Amino acid sequence: MVDTFQIKLDSYERIEIPSPLQPELKAVSEKIDVNENDLIDTQLLNEVFVGRVDILITEDKKIRKKAIELGISDKVFTIDSFLEKTFAEHPDLVNYKVLNVQKLKFGRINLEDDFFSSLKEDYIGFDKWFIKKYDEEAYITVNSNNGLLLSFLYLKVEDQDEKYLDVSPSFNPKKRLKVGTFKVINNGFRLGERFMKIIFDNALKNEVEEIYVTIYDKRDEQRRLIDLFEQWGFVLWGNKNEELVYVRDFSRKFDKNNLKLTYPFISKSQDCFIVPIYPDYHTELLPDSILNTESPKDFIEDFPHRNAINKVYVSRALTPHPKVGNNIIFYMTGGYYKSVVSTIGVVQEIKYDFSNETEFILYCRKSSVFPEDQLRAIWKYSKTKPFVVRFLFVYSFPHRINMKELIDLQVLSGINDAPRGFKPINKEQFNVILKATKSDESFIID
Repeated sequence: MVDTFQIKLDSYERIEIPSPLQPELKAVSEKIDVNENDLIDTQLLNEVFVGRVDILITEDKKIRKKAIELGISDKVFTIDSFLEKTFAEHPDLVNYKVLNVQKLKFGRINLEDDFFSSLKEDYIGFDKWFIKKYDEEAYITVNSNNGLLLSFLYLKVEDQDEKYLDVSPSFNPKKRLKVGTFKVINNGFRLGERFMKIIFDNALKNEVEEIYVTIYDKRDEQRRLIDLFEQWGFVLWGNKNEELVYVRDFSRKFDKNNLKLTYPFISKSQDCFIVPIYPDYHTELLPDSILNTESPKDFIEDFPHRNAINKVYVSRALTPHPKVGNNIIFYMTGGYYKSVVSTIGVVQEIKYDFSNETEFILYCRKSSVFPEDQLRAIWKYSKTKPFVVRFLFVYSFPHRINMKELIDLQVLSGINDAPRGFKPINKEQFNVILKATKSDESFIID
């Protein structure tokens, strides 16, 4: 291991003489640094601040916090965000594809894959536990070049009679979804977010009141997962022996001020809009809403925006515009018979005030269907600058209805009423769409 690290270190250029610490760094250091390691991190940031180092890649939250205060967050990346930047700027570098998430029995998954090494180290008896589960199912993704695992998720539904003798503080009786085993290799494709969607979908399907996960805080990969869970509303509950226990309330509620904490629930009391999207971009942005006429092989999950729950929609539409918390229904254009409504999302943010092209690119890059060169073309296209709607993907309609049916249902008044911007619809029309698309309304409150 020492030899391996030495080889890695030898590939870097050494900074023999550190740059003088700038006043801005000293000011930030006085507010945030508490030990010698923090001071060393500040010196690293100083090299970025003075322009001696171009990019710093780190999983350290405190370093990233300092970078934001210093205005150099565009030069400080996590591993995932750097890979996302790389693939957005150079899509030709994506030289392998991630297969669609598969649900397989344990017995069909290779336990000897190196992927499981850290799990075997952390959990004594992992091999025996895995073999006992041979007839149960887990979600996985693999690298299609070599067949090796990239992610693994095992879920278990527990009823109110489940005993939690080793959880402290103890759980009250509830129907819960347990995230039993969850690991994702960091590769820039936002697989963690993809799997969070699977967790929430299973929680809805099984009508649980709570979701929980037990996880060690030993490795960087575990800390990244903890950060992901916290982003989506999981809070630290206590301990299970040496593991941390994180819990996510899954009662039916909606908070437009922090949509991730109550995702995937949406509210009918919010305004609703139908928004058009061209066929070329529809399934690229919304792969879960793939049409029957499309091949899943054309949309395997090899770009970050396909896996994300967070997505962006770029527009120049005239008013009206939606607001945070509003519902949007995506309408794939195509004419009287071929156009369909396919997807529901909830608006998380609307951003108008981009100061320049670079800010626009950085904001859109990891969640947009457009590669960077197209984003630049969109920015330069006309004097009217685009605005961006950031939304959370919530639900794909199980049954699609086209323009003809929307007209018959009086959601649209005629052919000339096809959505060209954000077309508002009332609550009754929203209900008509939900019924006509045979939607499961368990994610809707009010």
